[in-house]
Amino acid sequence: MELNRRSVLRMGGGLAAALPVLTACSGSGGDAGGGHAGERGKGDITVWSWQGPAAELKALVPEFNKQFPDIRVTVEDIGNPAIWDKITTALAAGGQGLADVLHIGVDYLPGYVEKFPGGLADLGPLGATAHKDAFAQGLWATVSPDGKRVNALPWEANSAGFYYRADLFERAGVDVAALATWDETIEAGKRVKARTGAHLLGIDKPASQPDAANFFQMLLQLQGAFYFALDGTITLGSPEAVRAMTLIKTMNDAGLVSDLAGGWNALMSSLKKGTNAVQPLPTWFGGIIEEQVPGEAGKWGVRLPPAVRPGGPTAATVNSTHLAVAGSSRHQAAAWTFVEYVLTRPASQVRIYRGKGIAPALMKAYDDPVFHAPSPFFGGRKKGEVFLAALRAPQSATNYTADYARALKLVTDAQTKVLLKGAEPAEVLGEAADRLGEQTGRKVRS
Repeated sequence: MELNRRSVLRMGGGLAAALPVLTACSGSGGDAGGGHAGERGKGDITVWSWQGPAAELKALVPEFNKQFPDIRVTVEDIGNPAIWDKITTALAAGGQGLADVLHIGVDYLPGYVEKFPGGLADLGPLGATAHKDAFAQGLWATVSPDGKRVNALPWEANSAGFYYRADLFERAGVDVAALATWDETIEAGKRVKARTGAHLLGIDKPASQPDAANFFQMLLQLQGAFYFALDGTITLGSPEAVRAMTLIKTMNDAGLVSDLAGGWNALMSSLKKGTNAVQPLPTWFGGIIEEQVPGEAGKWGVRLPPAVRPGGPTAATVNSTHLAVAGSSRHQAAAWTFVEYVLTRPASQVRIYRGKGIAPALMKAYDDPVFHAPSPFFGGRKKGEVFLAALRAPQSATNYTADYARALKLVTDAQTKVLLKGAEPAEVLGEAADRLGEQTGRKVRS
């Protein structure tokens, strides 16, 4: 996967969070009966995506046209983060100039749905509900939170991962496979630091980039929690949130957290220098490690993260992307035909995975041998099976809401106070929850 998108994917609602609610876009009647459906097998459609995913979508078009020769598909690489501003601007203009098919990150989807009613077509009447059970658990509730409208279909599903320098843990005499909890991992990190000099992991302590709270968010999701409950109430001060931030404080106080101020560049530098023994990052990051430090093949391992509490979950889908159809599209049926072809056919998803390593949300795709092959780079571990186990595990939906960007800013500020000023997690998270309630009018769950 391309690098910049991953930072942006967790940046929050961008312009969508800052704009007021706008009433019906020109596609507000954008269901199959709203006058915009067109013909399923005919029409000219445009698709907006970015970099690697756009290239893979383009590569599928010739094969798609063998089955649907009368649908002309134009895939545009809008770039990232440019795509978010472009979608937002077009939705604010009532859908004018908007592409027919839109590639949307999980954190942007709720904002578009809530702030631009009708801006995205309801895919249910077009046939999406037939695929309700085809995707990783929890993702259908993400694209269809009310159980009625289907705002998009899942494409990519990234699980929480625990990539580690096996050689460093071996030198410290630590059996990584035996680490059941993060408390145990902290104790192991002390041994690694003492014997190798490597920190356990890194965090952007001053929050120089909006995605500085990735690790905190992962610890939350490993507990089935998030910034908001499914009913939209604020849960930043929950016991789960306090527990997650307390773990981070404990690591930092023990000198186990390196500073990744500067965001992605700092992360890449630390990776090449071997500064950190663990990279607690999602599925997609494995390919980045292989690209950046090819000479370290065999020195790395991969597993699911330890549990936050003894016996707790080790699986969490920490981010995802989706394809939606614009409510303003005059060729919704043709657009849906392309979306269905790309996202519900295992062959399409396997081809995309082979091309760019994009982990599919479509569970049937994992029947392909490519997901079960040993990885020489990761010590012979079957990396695909590691993350397949996570996708098969019971998981609840994550409610980003249209206020994710606001929540993220308050969380990163709270984390910085903990890391740089020694603040108490319960206190700063409680304050953050109250401020978010004031900013959004949402109820703060006590």
